[in-house]
Amino acid sequence: MKREKISNSELEQLGVNDLELLVAFGRVANGLLKHEVMDKATVLANLEALIDDPAPYALKKNGRFKNIADKILELRNEGKFFKQPRTMHQLKEEISDFPVFGLQHIEVGALAQMKTAIQLPIAVAGALMPDAHQGYGLPIGGVLATTADTIIPYAVGVDIACRMCLSIFDLPAGTVDTEKDKLKTLLSEHTHFGMGSKTKVHFDTTLFDRPEWNAFRTVKVLKDKAYAQLGTSGTGNHFVEWGELTVSDGSLEGIPAGSYLALLSHSGSRGFGGSIANTYSAIAMQKTQLPKEAKHLAWLDMQTDEGQEYWIAMNLAGDYASANHHEIHNKIARALHLEPVMRIENHHNFAWKEKMADGTEVVVHRKGATPAGEGVLGIIPGSMSTPGFVVRGKGEVTSLNSASHGAGRLMSRNAAFRTISKSAVDENLLTNRITLMGSDIDEAPMVYKDIHAVMAAQTELVDILAEFQPRIVRMAGAKEKPED
Repeated sequence: MKREKISNSELEQLGVNDLELLVAFGRVANGLLKHEVMDKATVLANLEALIDDPAPYALKKNGRFKNIADKILELRNEGKFFKQPRTMHQLKEEISDFPVFGLQHIEVGALAQMKTAIQLPIAVAGALMPDAHQGYGLPIGGVLATTADTIIPYAVGVDIACRMCLSIFDLPAGTVDTEKDKLKTLLSEHTHFGMGSKTKVHFDTTLFDRPEWNAFRTVKVLKDKAYAQLGTSGTGNHFVEWGELTVSDGSLEGIPAGSYLALLSHSGSRGFGGSIANTYSAIAMQKTQLPKEAKHLAWLDMQTDEGQEYWIAMNLAGDYASANHHEIHNKIARALHLEPVMRIENHHNFAWKEKMADGTEVVVHRKGATPAGEGVLGIIPGSMSTPGFVVRGKGEVTSLNSASHGAGRLMSRNAAFRTISKSAVDENLLTNRITLMGSDIDEAPMVYKDIHAVMAAQTELVDILAEFQPRIVRMAGAKEKPED
């Protein structure tokens, strides 16, 4: 296992330039890392707080940081320690143009966030998808290309590699009605939802043989949690559902025109990805100082240890998210005694190394945006009662080869609870012949934008190949806590 270290340059970035203090800080910090007392982000956060106010640390008789806190107080009293100001990165004064697809569907807050993102000194290009809405840092539905050696954890998102997966079965779509009870039972027995949900039976655990799980402590300590959660889904808008897939003639290679039974799922990298996101977002904000309005857009240099670690962990989270979906789909297919004739999948909340049209190498962050390079297949869902679509990317350069990742929210969860009645949701589900297992008002169909309007706003970005209509929907129950 690679041992984490905190370098003198990282300590200097905290404002320490006294050689004696650098040695003392380095000894304490790397001792804590060596003995796995704290992770790197926690150590750096404590050191930063200690430099700002050493008194609380000095008062702890057996505190891990007491000796260096005492030393700082001593030097301050002698007038020998002055905290060095940390470099503040300034935003570009000019706001570069960026395309907005479906401007009429996008709230002001999301536009403002995208304008801030495009002003970053590392920003190369950006685009806003028609399902965009306000988030942290980069808006959901925002796409941002940055210089080749930089990556922004918050522009990837908290649920790293949140993913769509569709399995198509050679069964008529009417199976959702004729075998309704059986299909509900399959969802009940082979899906697990909610914060902290776990499974004891796995289909394929070969992912955990990968050497990356032992590459550095931040990942290593999460391996057991990741293993226990393999094959589970989160809360919020995560789902596994049966539906009717209608395929146009010749649109999906190897799938004749017609209507099929299909299984669609949406979830990500669970607690593993969330922990990676929180750890490295904190490190990025400690190392990259930005104006208040841009603080969540702090980046990591991919030539540093933490930048390389995040890149490795993010990609591992992507493979883990895929394995999560495969567990669910494979278990259900085995219980159904039928292999799918095709499986289509893609993820968002991720960053890819790509090239611009002029050959410039960049890192493209797609936070709630679907890869839509030329010929690339993907899935764009609607809501629990409106259709989703299998699409093929057109490789539109101005959108950075991207499309929306769904319909996009019209209102917050709190607003949904305040304004939507259960009777209105029940009526909507009945009208659309939807059987709902779990969920709550905050995921009601009416909290989402009109998926047909969203799709109409991105005809330049994707071609529609097939339409998926949900019929039996499984989501986390109302008693489950929403994930961050």
